Amino acid sequence: MNYETIKVTTPEPGITVITFARPEVANALSTQMGRELLDVWSRLRADEALRCVILAGEGRHFQAGADLKERNGMTDEAWAEQHRLFEAMIRAQLACPVPVIAAVQGAAMGGGCEMTLACDFAYAAEGARFGLPEAGLGILPGLGGTQLLTRAVGPRRAIEILTTATPFAAEKALEWGLVSDVVPADALMDTVLSVARLIASKAPLSVRGAKRVVHGGQDLDLKQAMDLELTVYNHLFTTQDRREGVASFNEKRTPAFRGA
Repeated sequence: MNYETIKVTTPEPGITVITFARPEVANALSTQMGRELLDVWSRLRADEALRCVILAGEGRHFQAGADLKERNGMTDEAWAEQHRLFEAMIRAQLACPVPVIAAVQGAAMGGGCEMTLACDFAYAAEGARFGLPEAGLGILPGLGGTQLLTRAVGPRRAIEILTTATPFAAEKALEWGLVSDVVPADALMDTVLSVARLIASKAPLSVRGAKRVVHGGQDLDLKQAMDLELTVYNHLFTTQDRREGVASFNEKRTPAFRGA
């Protein structure tokens, strides 16, 4: 897949890395990048060999948010049309059936912060900074940021972050639960790749099932959420991978999962 504003690579079988590739403008989100991200997320959703996705930025920054130079002077109609594209893009990211990990360095602002929140979890480099500055621009996060932030940090902290529009450091992101760890910048991708590699070594249907149950159960009451869990569980124990997992444990060998 060849794109103008992103790079898509497969460093290892089952692991795809999507890299924002506009480092000259801090990887700002343009209309073209939105189109390309929508395309790649849509393609990956149908990839049965996919095990994990890493979202990263080229150069010093993860992503500085929407390209405000491109938006300068936009009519309301053009702005709305662009945002409909961005809405489809973020929904396609959220629909990815396998874990998506953000590898954040430098700035993750506005839409960049929202795309981090739309990942299943994230790691940050020392010196990374996060923020949702939209209140200072006369708008509001519109890529799920208000809701995903609230789910990550709780309503009180979310309102503070949204209404002050003040950036915060990676250490605060770790303290508040937005990232899983903060690591030296030169170790960021190795760290995230090692986590992706570990996920890719597990039973693929179990990994996809875990993501489906966690996300699907969030808006259900406990009984309905447990019913969803059991629906997935009851399918998994009939699979060849379950038989292989138990056999390999007893035979003291590495399992060879096939996603079946």
